[in-house]
Order: sequence, then C-alpha cells, then structure tokens
Amino acid sequence: MSTRLDHRELYRLPWSLPDNSISWLEPTAACNLACLGCYRTNDPKAHKPLEEIGRELDVFTRLRTSDGVSIAGGDPLTHPLIVDIVAMVAERGIKPILNTNGLALDHDLLVELKKAGLWGLTLHIDSKQRRPHWRDKDEVEHNELRLEYAEMIAEVGGLICSFNQTVYGDTLECVPEVVAWGQKHIDIVQVIVFITFRAGLVGGEFDYYVGGEKVDFGPLPYAADDAGRIDIKSTDVLETIRGRFPDFTPCAYLNGTQRPDSYKWLLTARLGTKDKIYGYVGPKFMELAQTSHHLRHGRYLAYSSPRVHRRGRAMMLLAPLDRGIARATSAYLRTLALHPIQAMGRAHLQSVMMIQPADVLPDGRTDMCDGCPDMTVWNDRLEWSCRLEEPMTYGQFVDIVPRKQESAH
Repeated sequence: MSTRLDHRELYRLPWSLPDNSISWLEPTAACNLACLGCYRTNDPKAHKPLEEIGRELDVFTRLRTSDGVSIAGGDPLTHPLIVDIVAMVAERGIKPILNTNGLALDHDLLVELKKAGLWGLTLHIDSKQRRPHWRDKDEVEHNELRLEYAEMIAEVGGLICSFNQTVYGDTLECVPEVVAWGQKHIDIVQVIVFITFRAGLVGGEFDYYVGGEKVDFGPLPYAADDAGRIDIKSTDVLETIRGRFPDFTPCAYLNGTQRPDSYKWLLTARLGTKDKIYGYVGPKFMELAQTSHHLRHGRYLAYSSPRVHRRGRAMMLLAPLDRGIARATSAYLRTLALHPIQAMGRAHLQSVMMIQPADVLPDGRTDMCDGCPDMTVWNDRLEWSCRLEEPMTYGQFVDIVPRKQESAH
C-alpha cells in the first residue's frame, strides 16, 4: 500500500493554465534514442523551422505566463538550429531549459548554448533507453553516466543541472540509490525527478472513441498490449525512498483534474551537504518562494540559479516561518556543536520531484495534472504534451469508455 498523505499539510503549487511556472516547446519530434514508454512518434525529419517555433513562442506569450520554457521533443539537440532556438526563448525574457537525453551533448556545444542564454538542463537518463554501450547496465550503474554529465555542466558553470528518469516496476527498488547518489553530488546536482511509467492498454477494459466513432488505439506510441506495471503512484516512490530515508518529507504538490487527493507532482526539497542532510523544507518555505517570485517578477518560479541552491545556510534564517527549516536548523546547530569542522562546509538546497502522469479511472475519465506545467502548442492552442499524439493522429483527444460487462448466465 502507498504512503498516505494529507494534502492539507502540503502546499498546493499555485500553477494554472494561464499562469504557470513552465511551458513545453517541442521544436522537433526526432530522437536519437528509443526510450521504452515514450509518448512521441520518432520522426527523423520532423524539425520545425524557426518561423514556426517563433509562432509557438508567441502563443505562449499571449496565452500563458511562464518563468521557463522546457525545450523538448523528440530530443532538441537533434535540431540543427538548437542554439538559435535557445536564443529565441532567452530573448523573450524566459528561462530556456533543455530536456535532453544528452547523447549529442559535448563541452563545446554546452558552452555555445550557455552563450545563447541557456539557463539549465534536464537530462533524461535511465536503463530502458537502449543507450549505446549502456544496454546491459542497471539503474544504479547509470549513476556513473549521470555523474559524467553533472561534472560537464559544473565545469561550464552557472547552469542548473537536473536529472529525470522513468520509474518502472522492476526499477522502483533502485530509486533510493539514485536519491543517495543525488546527496553525494548535492553540490553540482540541483534537481532529481522520478516519473512513473504509464502506457495506454489496447483491449482489456476500455474502448476508444473520437467524435462518437470507435477508433483503433494501437497506432499511438504509448499504446501497448502488455506494458507491465502501469499503476505506480508518486506515493509508491515516496514510500520506497522512505524505506531508506525515513525522514524524507514532501512539502508541495499538484493534484489531478479528476481527483483532488491525487499527487500528480509531489515535491521534496532538502537542505544539507554531501555527508549529511539536515532536514527538509516545509510548505511555508515553498509558498514564500513561489509567492515572492510572483510578486517580484509577475510569474511563478520554475528554476532558481545554482548560486541560490548553494545558500542553504542562509535559508535557515527562515526557520521562524517554516517548521521544516526550523528542524533542519536545529540539526545543523547540533552538528555545529559536535562536529564544527563538518558543519562549516557549504550547505545546499536540492529538490526531489515525483511525478505521476495520466491515470485512467475505472469510469474512463482521465486524471491529468491540474495546473500542468508541460502544456505545449498545437494548432495555436495549448494542449497536453503527454497526449499530443491523439489530436495529431485523430484530430482531437480520444474518449475512453469502459466496456460493458456481459452478465453471467
């Protein structure tokens, strides 16, 4: 059974459709890997021209206030004009964040991207990507590859370093080891994200309709006859982490569009060093961060700069306002009294996010992320990026209808 949480004790992230922290730009559908469970059809020739990308950015500017833009795909580094795309986002006063598998990334390109205005990178690395020279490596062994990228980003400097991975039924048990790896490199890794695997099942309990007409769901890239376990929740990830780190405590969440008590985005932020985590920030800290950023800049916070993440000790000044920081401060002061040399090291803030994608409820309703940060543009409209293949294939989103059960005789 998943860990039970009371959403009233967490901060509900204030993001909405028109006023959000992030938007999702897809300049290409081309990719140089084939990740299990990818929701986009790989099209090696599907690079959008800069003019079209500019129009999509204009849609974001007109319909959606965002602090950052996730430049995704496909893999955006396959686009021959990716440096220009990053510059186009930065010129609009929005933080460009590259969502990439990193296969085409090297030091020189990273320097060029930073000069164009890149704010940070989210690297998707897991053991189901069929990555060259890594196919026989398990999830824990992939920490070696994660470190290679983290060190490259740290060498260039001034860029947010984030990693995400898809969590499958047979890799869930590896999550705590990745969390431990994140602490070991808390000085150069600012964000870690775990995304639970989802797939749409062909057959089984549901039929699929568009405009009242039954359609074949099979052609969609995220459709499968047998996809393994597709019911892992964010709270399952949390419970697995707590098996090794019992004090691991979330502070904020996004609920679902159909279920207010589902945890589509579950955010934890921890304060500490490579050797010791002093504690976890509470909901008031996250509320202060989001509200103060909106008051100052007119938009909700997406990613802070790396230098902000290095100010862990300064954040302890907020102890009177936040119970989580108060506990972390007490732990820090105890360490300072007993091991002063150890406590003098720089304390960092590191975020750990657990994301639970779309869930199909028994009555066919789809529980999406309410206030989804990953809305993209299609035909000048804002649409869910994780289900975009449906309107691209059928002209609109698919209706899911439970099959009638035949009565027993």
